[in-house]
Amino acid sequence: MESFFMITPFQNHTFHQHVSFTGTDLSWMVEFLKGMVKPVAATAVVLLAVLLSFMQKLGLEGEMVYAMFRAFLQLSIIGFVLQFIFNQGNAGWIILAYLFMVCVAGYTAGQRAKHVPRGKYVAGASILTGTAVTMFLLVLLNVFPFTPRYIIPVAGMMVGNAMTVTGVTMKRLRDDIKAQMNLVETALALGASPRQATYEQVKRALVIALSPVVDNAKTVGLISLPGAMTGLIMGGASPLEAIQLQIVVMNMLIGASTISSIMSTYLCWPAFSTKAYQLETQVFSK
Repeated sequence: MESFFMITPFQNHTFHQHVSFTGTDLSWMVEFLKGMVKPVAATAVVLLAVLLSFMQKLGLEGEMVYAMFRAFLQLSIIGFVLQFIFNQGNAGWIILAYLFMVCVAGYTAGQRAKHVPRGKYVAGASILTGTAVTMFLLVLLNVFPFTPRYIIPVAGMMVGNAMTVTGVTMKRLRDDIKAQMNLVETALALGASPRQATYEQVKRALVIALSPVVDNAKTVGLISLPGAMTGLIMGGASPLEAIQLQIVVMNMLIGASTISSIMSTYLCWPAFSTKAYQLETQVFSK
C-alpha cells in the first residue's frame, strides 16, 4: 500500500530540484545565493528590533545580532548537510542524523536538569525511546516512507518537542521531591516503593511538562497556523492537504513527548534513591 504522504505537493516546486555537489558544476552555489536574497532582506525586521533595543537601553543589541548570525550559519550548514543526505538515499545516513539530533537534545535537556545525576544520559535515553517508538509505529503503519526527505524532518520535530518536555519533567521531579523530602521519606519508611512514595511528585511533574503540548493541540489552527502546515501551504499545497499532515504531526508530538517524559521519571530513580529504598541526600542537598 502506498504511503499516505508518498505523493508530495512540492513535486513541481523549485525547492525539490535535484542539486548535485559533485564535479566542477557550481550552479548549486549560484542558486543558493540567489535564494538567500529574501532571507537577507528579512533581517530588516531584526535591525528594527536592534534599534528599538538600543533606544530602550535594553542591552540586547549584541545578543540579537549574534543570535541572527548564528541562526544563518547553522541553518545554512544544516541545509547543505540535508541536501547531501537526501541525495544519498541511504538508510545509514538517516539513522546517523537521527542519533546526532538525539545526542544534542539529550545534552540540552540534561543541562536544564543539571542537578539530576547523569541527567544527560537519562534525557538522551528517554528521548531516544520516545521518538524511536513513535517513529517505528508511523513507518509500520505506512504513514511516512522510510526515506531521508520524510524521516529526518519528522524526527527533528519529535526530538525537539521531547527534549523540552523531558528536561522540564526531570527538573520538576527533582525539585518537588526536594521540597517534600519529609513526606517521601515517611512513605518509604512505612514500606512504600520509590514509585509509590513519589506518585504525587511524578504526576505533578508530568502534568506540568505535558500540559503545553496538550494545550497546543487543543488550540492548533485557532490561534496560529503551525510551522508544518504553514510550510506546506506556502509551498503550494492545498489547505486540506496541509491539515492532513498537521494532524499527523500533532499526534506524533503528543505520543513521543508522553513516552519520553514518563521514561525519564523511571530512569531518574536509580540516582534519587539507594538500594535500601532511601533518598540519596547528596542529590537533593545541592
